[in-house]
Amino acid sequence: MKDKNKDVANVKAATDESAKQINLMHEASKCADALKKGDIILYPTDTVWGIGCDATNSNAVKRIFNLKKRADSKAMIVLVDSIAMLERYVEEVPEVACQLIEAAVNPITIVYDHGRGLAPELLAEDGSVGIRVTTDPFCRALCRKLRRPIVSTSANISGMPSAKFYHEIAIDITKGVDYVAQWRLDDITSRQPSSVIKLSVNGEVTILRP
Repeated sequence: MKDKNKDVANVKAATDESAKQINLMHEASKCADALKKGDIILYPTDTVWGIGCDATNSNAVKRIFNLKKRADSKAMIVLVDSIAMLERYVEEVPEVACQLIEAAVNPITIVYDHGRGLAPELLAEDGSVGIRVTTDPFCRALCRKLRRPIVSTSANISGMPSAKFYHEIAIDITKGVDYVAQWRLDDITSRQPSSVIKLSVNGEVTILRP
């Protein structure tokens, strides 16, 4: 009887996990469809809740700057799903960057000297750009559905606290986006912003946020 109950429990767990995966992929597809239209979305990331758009779409990026009331001199972070995608949007990825990404236990954003193929508004004055290779299943699925990088900036008005959970997001932000991801809306798992490191092709390393 114990073995039978264990088998039933295992089947239920597998079924629940399969349903969860289907829901994740379905919601990632809906978000990707919105991004392909040039929309901006609210979505859960591997850190805090974020506002996102297609990182190659200048008009969408400008809308996010306007929504956050953020100076366009402050560049925003970009998410990619893999080192392969990263290499398409950075002129040169230092070897140490790959080592850091593969060894990282917590989310790490790396600022690279020369971004390319992205909306110009995402680049700093010196051409650098902050990119994170995300390990979050939803964010990875979203990047893969879109087949392009995604902007990831905290879901708040510039200067206000970041929203760790969906219920903390200000109404001005929720009403200002085109679509809200229906994923992890009730999740209250504590997450923190990523660490940020600047890597130059000359080997110089600067810690911008521990």
